[in-house]
Formats: sequence, structure tokens, C-alpha cells
Amino acid sequence: MFSWLDGPGRTAQSGASGVQDYPGQRLGRPAEGPGSVGRFGRRLLGVLLDWVIALLIADALLKPLHWGSFAPLAVFFVEHAVLVGTLGTTIGHRLLGLRVERLSGGLPGPLLGTLRALLLCLAVPPLIWDADQRGLHDRYLGTLVVRT
Repeated sequence: MFSWLDGPGRTAQSGASGVQDYPGQRLGRPAEGPGSVGRFGRRLLGVLLDWVIALLIADALLKPLHWGSFAPLAVFFVEHAVLVGTLGTTIGHRLLGLRVERLSGGLPGPLLGTLRALLLCLAVPPLIWDADQRGLHDRYLGTLVVRT
């Protein structure tokens, strides 16, 4: 299965059918288990858990500062930038057995963690994904959410 994000002239490295048998196959990832692509439902639940945590922290710590409705988004951004940049995972991802890594392996690092958090907060990039179930934010930065 190809996506318009793959660009012209792309071919799959796949099975006999000429297309990918599962997300992440052309990236050299296993179909299931550790290192396989984290599926949409699990990633969405992880982001929702992170959002609830951000809401609770913003309400407890930033409400007196009168940041208004931007407080949870600011906490969400900082959580993702710091935790993904240093540990490769957020609290929600960790609870669901997910982590973010570079396509070449290893942690994203502080710069990619911050850029990824910024793109994630824009909401549109994560909602558009390719055949490997990578959102635009991960595709652009060369990262991937995988199972641990």
C-alpha cells in the first residue's frame, strides 16, 4: 500500500504482491513485537494520557499564573520536548509500551525532541500519515514511534 506522501517513483520493498505486507516493512521493522511500528490506536491513547497529565499539571501549577487555555498546551509541549528528547518516551507512551527513535536507531535528542513537540502541537502533522503509519511530524524529522 502506497501513500501520496511516498512521492513519485517509489517502490515497495515487499512480499510477492509488490506492496508492503505491514506498516514498517520497508523500514526494516518487524511486523509485531519490540521494534515494530506503534499502531495508531496505541499512539492516540498515549497522546490522550499525556494530554490529561498536561491538564492536571497546568491546573495545579499554572492556574494561579492566569495562562488561560494555553497552559495545558505549554505543559504538553514541554513534556514532549524534554521527555522524548532525553528518554525517547513520554509518560503516556511509556505506559503503553511505546518509544520514539530515529530511523537509524537511538534517541531523537533534544533538538529533534523539541521540533517534534512543536509539530505535534500544531495537530495537523500527526493527523496525516504514510503507509508506515508515520505522521508528517515523524516523517519530516526522520523519527518513528515503535513498540518496546
